[in-house]
Amino acid sequence: MSSPSAEYDAIVIGGGPAGSAAAWTLANRGHSVLVLDRQPFPRFHIGESMLTYAAALFERLGLGDRLRSEFPIKTGAEFCDTDGKVTRVDFADQGGGRVETTFQVERADFDEMLLDNAAKAGAEVIHEAKVTKVLVEGGRVAGVVVAIGDASHTVRARQVVDASGRAGVIANQHFRSRRISERLRMLAVFKHYDGIDEATNPGVEGDIVIGSHTEGWVWSIPIRPGKLSVGTVSSPAVYQRVGDPEQVFAEHVDRIPRIRQRIADATAVTELKSESDYSYHTEDLAGPGFFVAGDAGCFVDPIFSAGVYLATSSGLRAGELAASALEGELSEEDAVDQYTRFYKTGYDCYFRLIYAFYDHDFKIGSFLKSTGVWVDPRWVARLLGGDFWSEKNALANHLRSIEDFDTFAPFEPLYGCPVYPEIDATEEKGMVLGIG
Repeated sequence: MSSPSAEYDAIVIGGGPAGSAAAWTLANRGHSVLVLDRQPFPRFHIGESMLTYAAALFERLGLGDRLRSEFPIKTGAEFCDTDGKVTRVDFADQGGGRVETTFQVERADFDEMLLDNAAKAGAEVIHEAKVTKVLVEGGRVAGVVVAIGDASHTVRARQVVDASGRAGVIANQHFRSRRISERLRMLAVFKHYDGIDEATNPGVEGDIVIGSHTEGWVWSIPIRPGKLSVGTVSSPAVYQRVGDPEQVFAEHVDRIPRIRQRIADATAVTELKSESDYSYHTEDLAGPGFFVAGDAGCFVDPIFSAGVYLATSSGLRAGELAASALEGELSEEDAVDQYTRFYKTGYDCYFRLIYAFYDHDFKIGSFLKSTGVWVDPRWVARLLGGDFWSEKNALANHLRSIEDFDTFAPFEPLYGCPVYPEIDATEEKGMVLGIG
């Protein structure tokens, strides 16, 4: 196994989308970067559906053409119920020069592609490297202790980006500041199916399908030609009452006719897997010598597929601001402040979208009707595409006005779309129109 040098400009803990984005950014700006990931690649990961705003980010990373050639194209999202009633959000409704399609991916291949991209930019990557301690010297994070094989190494860096996912090396293990959202404490179980016949698809090829029922929701995501990811999400109490996750999975999938018919003649090619304690957040997102990106800081229920987009956006911004601090373009204090506000602004908006969905019986149509206003389809399509940072999106602003949806302690938002900054700066602020 490789051994790291004693010191780098930056250490990135974790080689997922957030870590890859941060490492790519820092390496492209000429900094020495070490990426430490505790697992070998490729490795399985949930979170296979991408947002349109994420697709635009991957164009920036130089991966757009390859991703579109290898994975199913997604042009919209379908929301259905137990009666087969369907509402479809078409990403073409975003308008305004935004990317109108994205893709669904098999994460093992996708994540490896992103990390290879960071390595090609100059980042050093070591797999099966477990960070066992965060070095803190004089009140700042100064590096890590990492176990690689049978050896332990002390590695120092001027900046550390924690992109360790749910492990949360800095926020969860060091500061112990992670807070689980009791409001969104859910459990997901899921499988992959092969042998899918597209002739059984009553909807649009490539769409994610979200089916709602009284006890939760079910997803169906095409990740390769003829292959679907299917999962169910409910409260732990549902699984405890039934006692058998396989039974819950089968019963809940059976409640959604449009998903049930897709897998009727297909074969499950993975065992049932699970993810629990879905949603959490922390206030410790940046400080002297460190930035926390992606799931290492917050994780929000995956109903609207924003995980990879939020992770990549925060990873890119962490890399940019860490580089600016290293280069003296910004004081570290300013970089920390900007990053914390940026991260919270985007994640806060997504938390609010999820709360609205869960508070209205897992039905997006029910939430939209509850606003009591006419909502332009552009705002819906953009918000479901990733428009979490814009101050121009009327639906996002409506969500921000609901005090009951607050997650973080009060903070000053940092608005401005990270994907379409020029478009966002010139568009007029959206308005909502009363219907009663």
